[in-house]
Amino acid sequence: MDDIEKYLQEAANKVRLKFSPDEMFQRILKRIKAKTACFTGHRPQKLPWGFNENDERCKTMKATLKAEIETAVQNGYNTFFCGMALGFDMICAETVLELKQKYDIYLIGAIPCKHQDRKWSKEYKIRYRNLLKRLDRVHYVCKHYTGAECMLERNRYMIDNSSLLIALFDGGDGGTKFTVDYAREKGLNIVIIKP
Repeated sequence: MDDIEKYLQEAANKVRLKFSPDEMFQRILKRIKAKTACFTGHRPQKLPWGFNENDERCKTMKATLKAEIETAVQNGYNTFFCGMALGFDMICAETVLELKQKYDIYLIGAIPCKHQDRKWSKEYKIRYRNLLKRLDRVHYVCKHYTGAECMLERNRYMIDNSSLLIALFDGGDGGTKFTVDYAREKGLNIVIIKP
């Protein structure tokens, strides 16, 4: 942070701006946030198609998701946070990575804690770890697993650093509802995709 503050102070001195380095940094963060989106959605167990991504309903959802991400990109969004959980999150990561071939966009994994995949099947561990290698950046929100709280902390982190939420949400209770409600409270633009 010291290097950033030094750079901002030098820039302020050169252009004789009346902003402190902290004010300039906050302005930069606000601009970045204005172009950042994040995702939330249900785990496979809560989706009508479960783990079967070849189900026509899942294919329809994937097409809708891709269209919503492209709309976001056309509206100036260039950075996407993904929580990298089972289900919708992994599909979002794969969709953004596919669209990186077409657009100059970035994908950041907001991981709740190291080893979040500890209890996952071998198939999903492999899928997850291959995705991690392709991210532009990985940010671990918590150092250690602390139960559901680190998942909620991850969701708050993404919302606090975004201005758009794309959610796969059926309206029911759970972590996705918490995240959608928190995004509303924080004034984010919200796109809801129904499963």
